[in-house]
Amino acid sequence: MKLKLILLLVLTATLAHSSLGAQHPPHSFQVGGTNFLLDGKPYQIRCGEIHAPRVPREYWRHRLRMAKAMGLNTVCAYLFWNVHEPRPGTFVWTGQADAAEFCRIAQQEGLWVILRPGPYSCAEWEMGGFPWWLLQQEDIRLRTRDPRYLGAAQRYVKEVGRVLGPLQITQGGPILMVQVENEYGFFGKDAAYMGEIRQALVDAGFSVPLFACNPAEHLKDGYRSDLFPVVNFGSNPEGSFKKLREVLPQGPLMCGEFYPGWFDTWGQPHHTGKTQQYLKDLEYMLSAGASFSIYMVHGGTTFGLWSGADRPFKPDTSSYDYDAPISEAGWPTDKFFQTRALFARYLMPGESVPEPPATNAVITFAPTEVQECAPLLENLPKGITDTRPGTMEQYGQGYGCILYRTQIPAGPAASVEAAAVHDLGLVFLDGHRVGFMDRRGANYKVGLPARAQMATLDILVEAMGRVNFGAEVHDQKGLHGPVKVVARDGQVIVPTSWQVYPLPLDSPMLGKLRFKKKKTNAPAFWRAQIEISAAGDTFLDLSSWGKGVAWVNGHCVGRFWNIGPTQTMYVPGPWLKPGRNQVVILDLLGPTEPVVAGVATPVLDQLRPDQDFSLAPR
Repeated sequence: MKLKLILLLVLTATLAHSSLGAQHPPHSFQVGGTNFLLDGKPYQIRCGEIHAPRVPREYWRHRLRMAKAMGLNTVCAYLFWNVHEPRPGTFVWTGQADAAEFCRIAQQEGLWVILRPGPYSCAEWEMGGFPWWLLQQEDIRLRTRDPRYLGAAQRYVKEVGRVLGPLQITQGGPILMVQVENEYGFFGKDAAYMGEIRQALVDAGFSVPLFACNPAEHLKDGYRSDLFPVVNFGSNPEGSFKKLREVLPQGPLMCGEFYPGWFDTWGQPHHTGKTQQYLKDLEYMLSAGASFSIYMVHGGTTFGLWSGADRPFKPDTSSYDYDAPISEAGWPTDKFFQTRALFARYLMPGESVPEPPATNAVITFAPTEVQECAPLLENLPKGITDTRPGTMEQYGQGYGCILYRTQIPAGPAASVEAAAVHDLGLVFLDGHRVGFMDRRGANYKVGLPARAQMATLDILVEAMGRVNFGAEVHDQKGLHGPVKVVARDGQVIVPTSWQVYPLPLDSPMLGKLRFKKKKTNAPAFWRAQIEISAAGDTFLDLSSWGKGVAWVNGHCVGRFWNIGPTQTMYVPGPWLKPGRNQVVILDLLGPTEPVVAGVATPVLDQLRPDQDFSLAPR
């Protein structure tokens, strides 16, 4: 019995030791006078970016194998602060947020890791990775030495060190380098701020080289000599490296982000990169001995409500295909094979490139009519009484929708006007939609008909994702007051009694919905049961629906909008099961036909401007 106990303890200790990555021998990685040095030998970094939260956890190994098979020796990984600290002091490192496991799998597949922990990331991610709760302090100054921001950032970085510090190369892990902040020169020039974030990483236990990235025109902004500089660009490596030499007279040259394509925003064409120029620029760097990271080598999908918005306000699609060498669903593209052939000519001694893994199975299912719905206005939670409408953050809400309700007296035709709406407002009078408020065009005024008696005014606001770039990341959602009703004769009414209904679109809210068999063009949740014989990847065709959010078996697959360019939504096979599967759709506009289908290929570039309510009111 005693022997069994000893063996059990030894096994437990071995597994714990293994889980930290310490089963691998420590190595050294340094920034040399001419090259990066791995165990003292020159090393050229061929890296590509993959974001763990944008890939189903079950597919992490597949995507990393794809990266290795393309010829990469390193993977670059962002962390998103808002994923790991959803509430102040509450940290999450499990499931899709298990960044340490992602790094361990990369190591097992023969890839080194460059870690980009933030605290600011950008990446077309909600608020650039910042947690929404920072904005509960309305005057907080993000990305500065404001102690309220800096204290929260230091707490987060300390936690990153606790979880990922043991995975540094010097401790037997795969992490070669760690980035400090991200493209800070685009935002400011405060080198002391960059020093604070650098020191936070040092205090958190990171001893590998720390670096900063910026585009060529901002390399000197916020520059510090104790941070290794790298330059970001999508073309002209020769000119960009020349600029880099102005701040780095000697040392290895590196491109921190090299763009094979670009991200998409709603209402604009799908972006594709210039493949031949991309390959030419890659070969220039390879032949010059420069290191690089392809952003993105695999974009994946911004699942959930995590997609951000470009400035001043151009919301990003949930598809993050990026025209990357590895497609959104993990398929090899022509760009993948051409890149692979190029890399094969520049391998270091002893290197080889494995064959790509098989693509995952794809399934389809026939169009299915959706017959059950739960009208949103019939499924409201308990309201909050207020004298004026506040932002989501003031009510402790981070994401989703929010409804503002007030009573207005009888009177002549008028207009309702708000200071701003972040982001889209549907205006109803006694339950009938009368117009839209739209942040894209700063249209915050909607006409109201004459009223013979007291009427209920509802403003349903959808938050589309906070701006992820520039000062605009300070993006408080909801209705911004004052809100007033202005009659044609000039009389002004400012309502002072409101009921506010937070609609976070989270699991508890979805679990309380009351579905019934009916159809409506009002904002509503719809539910369908889909029968399939075998699980596999598919693309949910929502081209007959208006605008909203979709869930499959409880997994939020992102946002849809009939204006395009995306008309389908990627559904990973691990989120489906043989037999019955549940699809829930929130449609704020109402479908032209309540039908869903699973198709074999995505539709990423189909614009339908005639469906845009800002141009053609419905």
